[in-house]
Amino acid sequence: MRVLVIGSGAREHAIVARLAADRDVGELVAAPGNPGISRLARTIPANVGDVDALLALADREQIDFTIVGPELPLSLGVADRFAAEGRLLFGPTAAAARLESSKAFAKAFMARHGVPTARFHTCRSLDEGLAVLRGGAFGLPVVLKADGLAAGKGVVIAESRDAAEAALVAAMAEHKFGAAGDCLVIEECLTGPEVSFFLVCDGHMAVPIGSAQDHKRIFDDDRGPNTGGMGAFAPSPLLDAALEARVMREIVEPVIAGMAAEGCPFSGFLYAGLMLTPSGPKVIEFNVRLGDPEAQVVLPLIDEPLLPLLVAGATGALRQSIVRLGRDRLTGVVLASRGYPESSESGRPIAGLDAADALEGVSVYHAGTSRRDGQIVTAGGRVLTVVGRGADFTQSIARAYAGVRKISFDGMQYRRDIGRQALRAGTSEDSRI
Repeated sequence: MRVLVIGSGAREHAIVARLAADRDVGELVAAPGNPGISRLARTIPANVGDVDALLALADREQIDFTIVGPELPLSLGVADRFAAEGRLLFGPTAAAARLESSKAFAKAFMARHGVPTARFHTCRSLDEGLAVLRGGAFGLPVVLKADGLAAGKGVVIAESRDAAEAALVAAMAEHKFGAAGDCLVIEECLTGPEVSFFLVCDGHMAVPIGSAQDHKRIFDDDRGPNTGGMGAFAPSPLLDAALEARVMREIVEPVIAGMAAEGCPFSGFLYAGLMLTPSGPKVIEFNVRLGDPEAQVVLPLIDEPLLPLLVAGATGALRQSIVRLGRDRLTGVVLASRGYPESSESGRPIAGLDAADALEGVSVYHAGTSRRDGQIVTAGGRVLTVVGRGADFTQSIARAYAGVRKISFDGMQYRRDIGRQALRAGTSEDSRI
């Protein structure tokens, strides 16, 4: 089977690496890929936002099965376009992808189907938003979320009324997030530890493939601005069998049934971002693809062929309720450029990649990298994810940071506390969103 993976980040590198270990996979093609992916698959330049060009590429390469990594092509209807031409693709339709591409849709959907989430109000004008904030219905701190896609940076947790109003003005009047901020969701601030829960769905059922805990803030001890993610570990020690069963019963099953009832059955990866509140698990957000950096620590733990599972999801043919997972523990540390998340530097030569990859239990996934004059250089905010694998979290953390110490580039920044929560015997620091 000729398989195409769309995307160019560390998430897509992790997908390609996991597929490369499957015997059922024939040729692997990635569009556009990156220098790390190019070691495992043939890479072809592509614009992931050009759905017609992606379809033409699949036709030209005689692709049998396509897997979509990032959210943008899904929100633009790549699944619909491929289906119209009879091409098999794993990922939701544009209508189903609204669970991620529109926070307003997702919150209204959860309200309609009784899925536990934070209280909210959707604002479609600056005046409406200011009135809601000044009315005090949500207290402080308060959460503001851009409705549309904002590359993981469209969330503000405001500690004061002035900060909340400033964030509202920045989004709706100054267009900080572009069109994504023309509509805004204001939410109560939930408290508790966060868990990311991942599933493969076929439109009628969902099967869990693992859990993780992400680290969103740029600095140690969860300080500084939100990022796309500075590291993760898997599996989450917080999600035991009883809690997973509750999440399936109260959240996942109503979502799958509700989407089908509303005429947009959900197939593809589903990522439920959960807050474990004192009253039970509640949804922070849904993603309609794998997370990054969570994919880098979740996918390697799947202890059975991945391709047949995804094909079953794409064809509505899931039959299994359990996916076999390995017993190892994984920790991933993101290496970012100077200035991230507000800005980033590119073109900085990266040293030590081969030395890190050669360490026992260490894998390096490329994100913002490119090749220049035969050398790999930085090309974005999040540059690499270094993953350590071990029998327990102590070993996986040690291996991840051993890999980090082998790598260097000008301006490199990273957190030094990734995985600390996992060492607390199944407890986690509280976070807020």
